[in-house]
Amino acid sequence: MTVPDFSTPGEANVPSPPPERGVWLLAIALGTCGLAVLVLVLTGVVGGTTFAVSAAAPPPVLVATATPVRSAAQSAQGAPADGRRSPRAAIVAQPSSVQQSIEQRRLVDQAETRIASRWMEGFYPIYAVAQSTFGVNWLLLASIHRQESAFSTAPSTYRGLNFAGCCGGPMQFNVRNRPVSTWQLVSDSYRYGRRPVAYDHMTATHPSIYDDFDSIMAAAHLLSADGAEYALDGAAWDAAYDYYGHDATGVSYADQVLARAIGWSQHGFCINCGVEATMIEAVHAAYGAPVLAALTKATVASVPRPKR
Repeated sequence: MTVPDFSTPGEANVPSPPPERGVWLLAIALGTCGLAVLVLVLTGVVGGTTFAVSAAAPPPVLVATATPVRSAAQSAQGAPADGRRSPRAAIVAQPSSVQQSIEQRRLVDQAETRIASRWMEGFYPIYAVAQSTFGVNWLLLASIHRQESAFSTAPSTYRGLNFAGCCGGPMQFNVRNRPVSTWQLVSDSYRYGRRPVAYDHMTATHPSIYDDFDSIMAAAHLLSADGAEYALDGAAWDAAYDYYGHDATGVSYADQVLARAIGWSQHGFCINCGVEATMIEAVHAAYGAPVLAALTKATVASVPRPKR
């Protein structure tokens, strides 16, 4: 697999990192105000007042994406012989056939996990910052978050590594795939956006694959570097395919991720809604099928023919 080149400025729509001093000053100010309110409540000054707390809402959906239809031009173009759509790197190293079987079951399990609305509220500000910073549709980012760790509810999200011993955290970053791992390539991505004042699982040191903000910002950076933008189209599919890996499971992964994101764009963000089978079929026909065909062709061609 080819390692993405992050040495060129602007490769992933990266702005200049803003200072974090303002965030800390704001946090101190909010803490002081909170303490003052607590004192007033304890002294009875505001004992009879009811404070209404509104639930956090997800970022607005930018545009409803139409269900993809495979065009004649796409059919004619096909996919490269090795099944790759982009000369980028993937987060997960190429798994064995046994690992692929385990991974297929994991993808289904993660997608069926029930998530509480209250749990999601801390992620919405992070998605918004990642979208505005790297120009990647937050629905694509959220769909990958759902696919990788069921919105950070998988048992091993905040400790250890996955079944393959390579990846960890909310977005399952690979920390062992090369001398400079995928995580190391984008680990400083959190510096380019303003960290929310508070969210769950904020680590004491940064960067950390287990910190929700650090991990989600890094994922947005990588998706942007792999060509994803606001549109939920073929470029978004390519980025999702690169995110997982270039194999048959990677095709299924990208189909599900993009189909879920498109469904959300059409019907609204729904934490526990399943992915429509017809949408997965449409996405596969438009983007996944030619890549899978090329992968199959390359596999057949690589099998040694018996000597006559």
